[in-house]
Amino acid sequence: MNETLFALATFLIFTLGVAYVSSRLTAKAQDQGAAGYFMAGRGLTGWFICGSMLLTNLSAEQLVGLNGQAYADNLSSMAWESTAALATIMLAMFFLPRYMKGGFTTLPEYLETRYDVTTRRIVSAMFIVGYTLVVNPVALYLGAISLDEVFNIHSMVGVGHEAMIWILVWLMGGVGAAYAVFGGLRAVAISDSINGVVLLIASLSVPILGLIALGDGSLSAGIQDLVNSQPEKLNAIGDENSRVPFGTLFTGMIFANMFYWCTNQATIQRTLAAKNLAEGQKGVLFTGFIKILVPLVMLLPGVIAFHLIGDSLEKPDLAYPALIKLVMPWWLLGFFVAAFFGTVISHFNSIVNSTATLFAMDWHRAFRPAASDAELIRVGKIVGTSLAVLSMIIAPLMMYAPDGIYLMIRRVTGFYNIPIIAIVLAGFFLPRVPGWAARWVLISHVIIYATFVIGLDIDKHLGINFVHIMGMLFVLHFSFLLIVGWLCPRAERTGIIDFSSKLGTENAPHLQPWRHARFTCALLLTLLFTMYLTFSPLGFASVSGPSIWYLSLLAALWSILVLYGVYEYRRSDPQLVTTI
Repeated sequence: MNETLFALATFLIFTLGVAYVSSRLTAKAQDQGAAGYFMAGRGLTGWFICGSMLLTNLSAEQLVGLNGQAYADNLSSMAWESTAALATIMLAMFFLPRYMKGGFTTLPEYLETRYDVTTRRIVSAMFIVGYTLVVNPVALYLGAISLDEVFNIHSMVGVGHEAMIWILVWLMGGVGAAYAVFGGLRAVAISDSINGVVLLIASLSVPILGLIALGDGSLSAGIQDLVNSQPEKLNAIGDENSRVPFGTLFTGMIFANMFYWCTNQATIQRTLAAKNLAEGQKGVLFTGFIKILVPLVMLLPGVIAFHLIGDSLEKPDLAYPALIKLVMPWWLLGFFVAAFFGTVISHFNSIVNSTATLFAMDWHRAFRPAASDAELIRVGKIVGTSLAVLSMIIAPLMMYAPDGIYLMIRRVTGFYNIPIIAIVLAGFFLPRVPGWAARWVLISHVIIYATFVIGLDIDKHLGINFVHIMGMLFVLHFSFLLIVGWLCPRAERTGIIDFSSKLGTENAPHLQPWRHARFTCALLLTLLFTMYLTFSPLGFASVSGPSIWYLSLLAALWSILVLYGVYEYRRSDPQLVTTI
């Protein structure tokens, strides 16, 4: 009983502390009108952008699900997380400068400028419906399930499992919605950043404690046991029978990650609110660094659980909860619950804020262009609250859905991610594509996807991984746009060069790029290749240990990085170039 009270007290201290700090730091944005509410006054710095992007992306069910996949298979599922670093490089160096030069508030706003207002409204509606009916309910439901499985909360408080799911969903949804509705984007970004630090500390403690337990009290002995015993579990190069075959990195996964990190409103809204381009690039690239390291906290504990527990668990998703119960000291339990809770509400409040922004800017302002800032904020709060409540009503009902809901929902998001990234890229690179072609891709994709992927399960019948199907659909859509732009071109050229040069910058933040951005991108790529080499048969996923090829390739990679760093240093320092 005393342990439970202590855990509850530490949970409340951390959770209320985050709320207090967020409210104090958000107060100054209340007088900045719609720009302050929806875009944090366009004053977010790199650290807040990084924290908010991470917590918008990470969720409690990822901790449970990815560790479960590592427990059952190997580290091949890290592809979804680590390769996101490539997408952050694309956002920082290509997409963000163009978005910020346009001074956009939403991605659909860019699509209206490039195509037409109908395309803008179709994409905005796709985002709003997808966020409200799919993304947020799933985040709340799976977050509640994960919290209850990991910490067995329903037994601690003496209520039934189903009742506990309803309580947790409405508790997390209510707190998350309060941040988004009453505090706006600044409150979301601040709370996300604080919760991100808490989550990082808490999640890093799990593999460390697990390795100590594996080594019978010795961290080094635990690492040695992990590397030497069944090293194939450390293999990140998945074959065709793996949950994530390595080949998918070069097909659909590229475009799925590009959509999420470069065009998804809930993600890019933080970067559009950057103080300037340099701060935006810092935040995005810092996020890339942490995404590369995510396997250490989202997959490695699953492998550790396999070594400590064996393959005795009925479901792989029980691996992370079992490891927590085995290695987590009772006095850290409240802190860890706070980290989980903060992760769920941060993910939820980010989506609610983006949904409110989409409705206010893409719909209400379109029909009432003279609407005041106060009216836009009021509409944003009403819509944000209403859609948050709708998501909270839907979320607990998912417990009555068939098994495999997590994979099903991931398939459902394919209704809009591939066509949106296709028309955005075509908007930049194909200056003659008309608006009707973009609308055709959006609408036809929904029909094709619903018929062949959701209805007929074509990927299962053909024995093709679902991610490959996503890549094929992207090629189909982009090819169609290319052909239309050639055969039925629009009269006015609006592409990567013309589009960027025509936009005024009077309302955009300062567009001077971060001076270290290019070297940071090179460092990110080097770390990504290093991660894959390390967790491959050339590295530690081999019975014989790291090979000479592993050491040689690592030496070559880092030597190239050093040479490039010297080049960038000389290039960025005119005085040094003059003296040389």
